[in-house]
Amino acid sequence: MVEKSKENTTSPQKQGMRQWGQKLKAENSWTMFKVISEFVEGFESLNQIGPCISIFGSARTKPDHPYYKKAVDIARMLTEEGFGVITGGGPGIMEAGNKGASLYGGKSVGLNIDLPFEQGANQYVDYDKNLNFRYFFVRKVMFVKYAQAFVVLPGGFGTMDELFEVLTLVQTNKITSLPIILVGKSYWTGLRDWIQQTMLEDAHNINEQDLDLMPIVEDPEEVIDIIRKFYDRKEKLGPNYEL
Repeated sequence: MVEKSKENTTSPQKQGMRQWGQKLKAENSWTMFKVISEFVEGFESLNQIGPCISIFGSARTKPDHPYYKKAVDIARMLTEEGFGVITGGGPGIMEAGNKGASLYGGKSVGLNIDLPFEQGANQYVDYDKNLNFRYFFVRKVMFVKYAQAFVVLPGGFGTMDELFEVLTLVQTNKITSLPIILVGKSYWTGLRDWIQQTMLEDAHNINEQDLDLMPIVEDPEEVIDIIRKFYDRKEKLGPNYEL
């Protein structure tokens, strides 16, 4: 009886998986260096920037929309209080935040992100404070580390991502407690009601005091009042955490 040849019987699927792993190993090494370079550039650019407030909101909000005008007013008032403004650097609410800071002599920071649509640096970002990022998670570190409060106007998935990232970090004490203010009662009240009724009362997935982390206001003056009262109790301002 003829013995079968002991050929390499590795299946095409296993060969493909091996090649896939080798390819990922090489790509991951280069990705690590790109991530590190973004962190280094961000830290070096923002370490000396001073106290700032991060403003979140939709890139799709037009200049004639009431929320755009509110964002401009909020940024102007923050500038008058001595804060700089950090936004995502794009159009919409981000542009409004940078506009309110820039036109009234405040620091105007833009943390831009490479996207296939909707994004491009707006004209109101200070030329020396316009940073471009490839990675969302690096960009969010910069939003959080250098902000003394967060003002969240109506937005889409990106705004929700930023909002819940900050809520989680404060809830778990990964950063110091600081104001997270939602602007627009008609926009945010339904979300807060769902959080209270479903997450808290029905599922018991959060604590009752967690609801206090996100006050909802309507007017720019209310935003400033919350931030002012919060920092009246603080001896000094500084970055939220050390990495």
